[in-house]
Amino acid sequence: MALITLNVVRGDTQTGMRTERFEVPYKEGMSLLDAILWLREFEDPSIAVRYSCRSANACRECMAVVDNKAGYLCSIRAIADSEVHISPVSGLPWIKDLVTSID
Repeated sequence: MALITLNVVRGDTQTGMRTERFEVPYKEGMSLLDAILWLREFEDPSIAVRYSCRSANACRECMAVVDNKAGYLCSIRAIADSEVHISPVSGLPWIKDLVTSID
């Protein structure tokens, strides 16, 4: 079975940043948002990520930094047997894990 390895920045302003490593089963056509949501469902429901495309039909809330490049998690395709580093966008107030303030 193909996997994708995610190195995800976790924490909050009180505990500080740390990186946690996860392995997610790869499915053809999955995005990095799909991988994060799989983690929330099957591994760790406490992972914080902002997105609205599935509940409010709004888009462009899932911005993060993937391998040092900013992008939307829903638009970045996962690659089988690869490893990525995902962190919150810099320059915005950090709240928790991959969530920054958009106010």
